Amino acid sequence: MIKHIVMWNVRGTSPEEKAEAANRVKEAFEGLNGKIPGMSRLEIGIDVSRIDYACDVVLYSEFVDRNALEAYATHPEHLRVRDELAGVRISRHQVDYL
Repeated sequence: MIKHIVMWNVRGTSPEEKAEAANRVKEAFEGLNGKIPGMSRLEIGIDVSRIDYACDVVLYSEFVDRNALEAYATHPEHLRVRDELAGVRISRHQVDYL
C-alpha cells in the first residue's frame, strides 16, 4: 500500500471566500470515491485550526500499490477534478509514502 497526502491553500480574500473555495475542493475530490481503480481510501478535510501556517485543505488517500497511484495521476476523473479546480488552489504540498 502507498499513502498519498496532498495539502492546499485556496484562493480567497475573506474567510467566507476561502471557506467557499475549500468546500468546492472538498466536494470535487469526494466525488472521486469509488471511481478510481486501486484507490482503497480517500478522505478530504478542511482545516479548523485557522493558524496562519496551516494549509486550508488536506487529502489523504491510499492506493494498493505505486502503479495504482501512477494511474490515478492520469485518470480521466482525476484530470476532470484538477481542471475544474484550476485557479481555486494557490499552493500545493504533497507526500507519498509506504
